[in-house]
Amino acid sequence: MANKNQSPRRFRWWFSRKKKKADPFDLRLQVSIDVAEEDDSFGGWSMEMDPCMLAHELRVFVGTWNVAGRSPVGSLAVDLDEWMNLKDIGHTADIYVLGFQEIVPLNPQSIITGENATEATNWNMLIGKTLNDKYGCPWLTPMLNPINSDDYNYSEIPESERGNLFRSQSSTQTRSQTRIQMGKSYRYSRYKLVASKKMVGVFISVWLRRELLKAYNISDVRVCSVACGIMGYLGNKGSVSVSMSIGGTNFCFIAAHLASGEKKGDEGKRNYQVSEIFRRTSFPRLPQDGNKPVPVTILGHDQIFWFGDLNYRLYLEDNLARELIRKQDWRELQEFDQLRKELEEGGVFQGWKEGSLEFPPTYKYSSTNSNHYSGGLPNKAGEKQRTPAWCDRILWYGKGVKQLSYFRSESKFSDHRPVSALFSTQIQVAKCGNPRLVVPALIPAGTPSRIGEKTNGEATTTLTSLIEMDIEASPNNRQTDRTNR
Repeated sequence: MANKNQSPRRFRWWFSRKKKKADPFDLRLQVSIDVAEEDDSFGGWSMEMDPCMLAHELRVFVGTWNVAGRSPVGSLAVDLDEWMNLKDIGHTADIYVLGFQEIVPLNPQSIITGENATEATNWNMLIGKTLNDKYGCPWLTPMLNPINSDDYNYSEIPESERGNLFRSQSSTQTRSQTRIQMGKSYRYSRYKLVASKKMVGVFISVWLRRELLKAYNISDVRVCSVACGIMGYLGNKGSVSVSMSIGGTNFCFIAAHLASGEKKGDEGKRNYQVSEIFRRTSFPRLPQDGNKPVPVTILGHDQIFWFGDLNYRLYLEDNLARELIRKQDWRELQEFDQLRKELEEGGVFQGWKEGSLEFPPTYKYSSTNSNHYSGGLPNKAGEKQRTPAWCDRILWYGKGVKQLSYFRSESKFSDHRPVSALFSTQIQVAKCGNPRLVVPALIPAGTPSRIGEKTNGEATTTLTSLIEMDIEASPNNRQTDRTNR
């Protein structure tokens, strides 16, 4: 006999879903029929081997952009729209993770003096406005449960700064109308800011769809910054990272800016900074964590995304590189890419993945509003001679991640072109009580810890110790791991 609580309307919904042809790129979510009735952009789940776990799919957008020390302006909304691929609303992502480099000029004053959150605030305002304008919301929402950070949260933005967002609106709008509009957008905005962190010019901003906050347990949102620039400890180079849990899956996002230079041996500096970021990034446990298995290190997470101006160049003479670019022979050009060589030879990021580079090098363009690479022949007076290179990159590590696209945008705002990637990620969600703990993904064998260190399939001492520290901090993980074996 049918359950009285199961209405004919719900049966009709189920059969209508079954009749639809399966779409391998339909990554929409569903936790309950009630959620689906509220927002039909959610739907579908698949059963894992463990009867207490469900595997859901999310779309994650990751972008990186070196903005060359320039402040955002209102006209950049068009550039952001293209970069985040918002033209097709039906294929927007569930999570937007944006990494920036040089949001302030890298001069002695900005590097040595105290942090100023103004530029980070302005970028977040523009991002939120661009995301939510697509759904008719002219104002972004405050940060959801702001994490403990030396940055800002929206509830503390002075009224004078808030006014910058409304330059495009009528000057006759009254203060009371503005407050009403802000209140409406807080309720109806589609995307909410959940984490943001700035270190000198490196900046990360993470936005989630409102429906995810209802559907899943979003927890353990933490940030970390690692400065490894001048003298190894100043913030002109380094990383800012965000750790968070969605359902039973731990995510880590690392936005980085590595050492510049195209001289022979400069790639070693970059490799060393990568190892330092791995070694020094830490998400400390809190007293309220108890015995909960919260990842402490980067490599303690299930799914990891590393992106930024990584500054790896080409092992190729300038004129030959430009000739291959003219021919659009990206496959041949990739053979000379430093990062690809390091990945293949185990110099850095061994076991990590990156999509094929099927677009022109992103650096260095001669000036703003230019389609020409800096230098070359004939060389303009005062112009820096730089061999074009794919400096701006996005890599990932972990199970359940599939890259759907990898491309660059054509904004002429800076001497770098912005790069983005869209991923399908699989997360685990508890379906019944006392589910098994999900053991975090461990370090890929052979990841080096020092400049130029090569390995033979074994993790180095430094990074192995990070794994041990992560496991010791989560004793339940050890027990679960032994049980699964």
